Amino acid sequence: MQAIQYDETGGPEVLRLVDVPVPEPEGARVRVAVRAAGVNPADWKIRRGLMPGPQFPRRAGIEIAGVVDAAGPEAAWQVGDEVIGWAEGGGYAEFALAERLVAKPAELSFLDAVAIPVAANTAGGGLAELNLEPDETLLVNGASGAVGSMAAQLARAAGVRVIGTASAANQDVVQSFGATPTTYGEGVADRVRALAPNGVDAVFDCAGHGFLDAAIELRGGTDRIITIADVSAEEKGVRFYSRPGGPLDIVAEAARLLAAEAIRLPAPARTFPLAEAAAAQRESESGHGLGKIVLITAPR
Repeated sequence: MQAIQYDETGGPEVLRLVDVPVPEPEGARVRVAVRAAGVNPADWKIRRGLMPGPQFPRRAGIEIAGVVDAAGPEAAWQVGDEVIGWAEGGGYAEFALAERLVAKPAELSFLDAVAIPVAANTAGGGLAELNLEPDETLLVNGASGAVGSMAAQLARAAGVRVIGTASAANQDVVQSFGATPTTYGEGVADRVRALAPNGVDAVFDCAGHGFLDAAIELRGGTDRIITIADVSAEEKGVRFYSRPGGPLDIVAEAARLLAAEAIRLPAPARTFPLAEAAAAQRESESGHGLGKIVLITAPR
């Protein structure tokens, strides 16, 4: 099978398309014929050495959507099941091993479905960490992005009022999620205060860019603020939140809501063939554009 692999940390150019043996599932794992592989910031951060990764040679990718092709003797899935979730040993490939999976609703395309696992897992876990109640006000920084848009919509579905920051070009996108939009950047604290004169109850920073100072000012301290994007969080006394594991129920629920059109994705996916993984990661690293970046593998 073909897969994307690299032998050293560095820029996108270290990624190579290689031929490797098709993996065999054991225990509770299954082999998934990958139809779509999600490209996430974690992928290029691991490639650059900003986050830890497995030993070299290293396979890229953690998020997949596809069809179960073979199952270990203890697996809960059957051949032919359509699934989404986390790849073990590299998801940028024609086939991947996996155990942390949920069913893909039949109404969802593989392209749309692969946008769910990482975003829903992170957004749902972050909202649980903030312990929001109906009618409270949540400020989401970066509400047009993958995690921010998911957080805004899941919070709205739970009866929470949401104020979401985004670029001037994406104000209508944030408003379409049921959130009150405003722009980020200089003066954001004043703009938020004008929208929420009684204050905000919690802040979920999904974009960084120096937003934490404004968040602390709005909250009057560091209580009920989390970030997934600002590495200066610890020195400011703010919790840097990451969720590599966690229960799968929120992923299944987000898939159900998306299939029922109760939530939506920010924009259509931006697709690349597997062989162009370097270009896909380069676009992800640029931070420009809406829509999930997805690698497509041709079904065999």
